[in-house]
Amino acid sequence: MDTYAYRGEFVLLHHLEIYVSNLEESAKFWGWFLERLGYEPFQKWESGISWKCENTYLVFVQTQEKYLEIPYHRCRVGLNHLAFHAHSKEQVDDISNELLKKGINILYADRHPYAGGEHHYALYFEDPDRIKVELVAP
Repeated sequence: MDTYAYRGEFVLLHHLEIYVSNLEESAKFWGWFLERLGYEPFQKWESGISWKCENTYLVFVQTQEKYLEIPYHRCRVGLNHLAFHAHSKEQVDDISNELLKKGINILYADRHPYAGGEHHYALYFEDPDRIKVELVAP
């Protein structure tokens, strides 16, 4: 199988766009988390906002009222979760502590930080729309 490269680099994800039920609430949640990982504010308009890290950016857009009837669930067809690289185990621990201070539940708390297995040091939690987020230590 061929590996395609662009300008001598592997082709990475360009952007990911996620529709949310409450843009203001999601922007507050995601802005805090993404900026802790090194993302920077990138774009902002009436119905959306994005953060960028190097060549990849994440976009959050307010879902129109007519589409809010059926809420998101990660076990339906579509996105299950987003996993991010942490800089260190210490960063996983720091963000875990910050989430608890903010009143945000850690998923699989009884097995945290090894809920993914004995060699997988990670944090699992949910955003305001219950999209699962994973932060994985190197």
